[in-house]
Order: sequence, then structure tokens, then C-alpha cells
Amino acid sequence: MDVLKSFPIDAWSGPFGQSDRSAAITALESGQVLFFPQLAFRLQPSERSLLSPGLSSGRSKNISLDPSGRLENAKLSREERTLLPEMMERFAQSAQALLGELFPSYAPKLERARTSFRPVEIAGRRSSRVHDDTLLHVDAFPARPMRGRRILRLFSNVHPRGGPRVWKVGEPFAQMAAKLLPHVNEPGAFKPWFLAAIGATRGVRSKYDSLMLGLHDRAKLDLDYQAHTSTTDLQFPSGSTWLCFTDQVMHAVLSGQFVLEQTFHLDIDAMAESARAPIEVLEAMLGRRLA
Repeated sequence: MDVLKSFPIDAWSGPFGQSDRSAAITALESGQVLFFPQLAFRLQPSERSLLSPGLSSGRSKNISLDPSGRLENAKLSREERTLLPEMMERFAQSAQALLGELFPSYAPKLERARTSFRPVEIAGRRSSRVHDDTLLHVDAFPARPMRGRRILRLFSNVHPRGGPRVWKVGEPFAQMAAKLLPHVNEPGAFKPWFLAAIGATRGVRSKYDSLMLGLHDRAKLDLDYQAHTSTTDLQFPSGSTWLCFTDQVMHAVLSGQFVLEQTFHLDIDAMAESARAPIEVLEAMLGRRLA
């Protein structure tokens, strides 16, 4: 299976044909990256000054805007404090319109989460191995238990000088899990409750959340896996947009800056084929419920 599925969509709102909708949901749930080479998020003239790595506070790799409107990890002038949230909110609304039209069956169960702006070049940035996104991984949230809900992310490259965002995509989720799951240790029954009690997590982690975090960390820490697993390199040029379930697609971000990203959470009962969801794949492997 090709890891990339391209669509000739050039507008953030539909209507989209049924053939595009069917092909998109099949590719997405199968673990492919949906690529929209003609779908650009166009900045307004007043927003072009926001394309500077100096906007980042340096405390985090991303500037984030939560759905309540709170902006975090930014270092802004008075004018930028108005411009940046407005630009990010406009992107979030565009992303939500696109997904609502392209995946109408998802819409009732699709929750908008954080919006992020990534103005800093990722190549060469220092971090610990478990926080190094240039290594292959699936997404899992340390502080926000998902209990099987999906992590769906849409990205758009707004680089002003044409710089690409470069990814590496690994093997299918089930193949990765078959190799790494035997090396993941589940925590004791008390630890998830303790983490929730002290406020380290927003609620109690399910067994699924613990296993996904274990797979995330194990993949990054396993030097042999990183060196020898099969991969495909992808380049997303400036002016393009892409989408995937990042809790399913093994991915690494090798280089690039000036990217907007919108995260959504999705209940698995909204999927066309919930058996493809990581929680059901892991449950089938282990023969027991995980959430």
C-alpha cells in the first residue's frame, strides 16, 4: 500500500463528490497520509509578519491555541497578540470546514482540540529521545487519556520562501505493534490513579493509553528499530496540506518550519471501520479489553 493518497482539492469547503469522500475515508482509516497539493492556507498581507521563529517563547516547540482562545508559548508584540490568534482561529475554522465536508459521518463525533503554529525549524533542535519528533513514533498524549479515541491531525505548510516539510513514514501500525508490544511494560494498577490524583493527567489513564505511550517511547528509544525498519520519505511543499491519524501512522518530522496544525479527536464509533483503530488492533492482539 502506498503511504500517500493525493486529492485534487483546492478549496477548504465543499461540496465534495461521493467518490472523493469514499476514497478519502478508506485511505485515512487504512493508515495512509492524505495529501492535498493544491490546498493552500493563504495568509493575509498583515499576517506575513507572523512568519518569524522569534514568535516562539522557546519553552515549547509549538505555539498553541486551545478552543477557548488561550494562546500559549508565544512571545508577541501588542499587535501580534491580536494577529496571531486571529490567524490561527481562521485556520482552525478552515480545517473544521474541510473535515466536516469531506467526512460528514465524522462530523457529529469530531471534537476540535488544539491548534498549533510551528515557526521554528525542527532539524537540529535538541531534545531528549522520547521528545525527539525526528524519530519514528505514533502520537500519544502523556497528560490527556484518550481511552481509544482517535488523534486526527491536519497540517498546512505556509513557508514564505517555499521550504518543504519533510517527513518519514514507517510501517503499518499492526506490524510495528507486533514487534514492539512485547517489550512494553504495563504500569501497576495504582500508578494511573496516582497520576490523576496529583494532577499529572486529566483523568485516569486506561490500559490503552499506557500501552500507546509505551509504544511511542519504545519506538524512539529502540536504536535498532529506528535504523532498520522500512520507511518512505515524503516532502510537503509550501502551499500544500496533509492529513492523517497520527496515532496510527508511524511518522517522523525530519525538517521544516512555518507549519500550521489542527488536532481533532474522534470517537471510534464514527469510523467506517472501527477495527482499524489502534485500540481494536491492540485488543485483538492481546485478547482483552483495554478501555
